[in-house]
Amino acid sequence: MKLVLAIVANDDASSVTSSLNNENFTVTRLATTGGFLKAGNTTIIVGVEASEVDRCLEILERECEKRTEVVPSSASYDMGRFASFPIEVQVGGATVFVIDVEQFHKL
Repeated sequence: MKLVLAIVANDDASSVTSSLNNENFTVTRLATTGGFLKAGNTTIIVGVEASEVDRCLEILERECEKRTEVVPSSASYDMGRFASFPIEVQVGGATVFVIDVEQFHKL
């Protein structure tokens, strides 16, 4: 048995959860925060048999497309003067951990 932990963008969380459920995976969602933009994201937890890991990863890859967004940024010049300018950043995708599970109990 394996434990798949996938950290995905909030924008992708619903489609990921729905797609995994449609493929008969049981999913737990946790609201999490972190990353470069300090933006909210979602951690998806899925317990799978070792033979199902690749299928789970294919769904995650399909539903978590990377995309470019423009976000505001600021720079300090001198004596408290700041300028704001937009920068492009890549968002989306997923960070996935696949962990061996020694025991599993559903109580």
